[in-house]
Amino acid sequence: MKKIILLFTVFFFQIAFSQQAEIFKLKKFRVSVLSDSIQETSGLNFFNEKLYTFNDSGNFPELYEIDRNSGKILKVLKTTAENKDWEALANDGENFYIGDFGNNSGIRKDLKIYRIPFQNVQLQNDLMKTISFYYPEQNDFTSKNISTDYDLESMIYLNGNIHIFTKEWASKSTTHYILDPENYENQAAQKVESYPTGFVVTDAAYFDKKLYTVGYTKKTEVFLDVFNESEPGIFFREKPRHLYLGSALSVGQIEGIAVDERGVYISGEKFYSPIKKTKPFFYFIPKQKLKF
Repeated sequence: MKKIILLFTVFFFQIAFSQQAEIFKLKKFRVSVLSDSIQETSGLNFFNEKLYTFNDSGNFPELYEIDRNSGKILKVLKTTAENKDWEALANDGENFYIGDFGNNSGIRKDLKIYRIPFQNVQLQNDLMKTISFYYPEQNDFTSKNISTDYDLESMIYLNGNIHIFTKEWASKSTTHYILDPENYENQAAQKVESYPTGFVVTDAAYFDKKLYTVGYTKKTEVFLDVFNESEPGIFFREKPRHLYLGSALSVGQIEGIAVDERGVYISGEKFYSPIKKTKPFFYFIPKQKLKF
């Protein structure tokens, strides 16, 4: 009976949200089940036309090159960085930026991004630098598990800056901050803008003057928002295209997005619920299917 009630509740909220969002069935674009080695994939990023992913907290501090057509692992890149809670990956064409800033409880005072040069398809770990930062607005560090507005899983590199987009459990919004990638002191994140997404943002990608964000709600709804860049580095002046992708019970816990001229690549880590266990899936949406 409990399962029936929960299923009905999930269905009811999916209908309610689908009335506010464009329905786009991600499940139709499933490419593969990801390897067990990356079953906790937590982000995607293109570097020189090659696609990379990684696992989040408690896993090996490694990057994985994966085949964009199949999701199969092609190469493993080992780092000397600690994986306390890796949540995002970006690059500037010369360096990888690995975001160790997962903060589900809002208590961390050691938020950091590892900057590792990447030359000739090799990580130069001996030249790694650490970018530390904090939110000047945060005064309360009391543990608030999945109720904090200072969680973070999304990052892009653009116009010489690192742009981060918070995962706000309480507000169901995201706040856009920028960081200086050349500042290795503990720097204050500079607030730029906020947007009431209605879901928690788990990854972001930038391509062709558009910002793509993915995420989900506690009711398992999965969404994709596509924002236009109204001026350099500004995204939230206009409402985004808002797409409902399905339930995490079906498509998985969506944690990664990357975009190129071909289309949109999405990854989801394994997802466990009282109703169902969902495998880690890899998706590809051809550009023409999104009709941009």
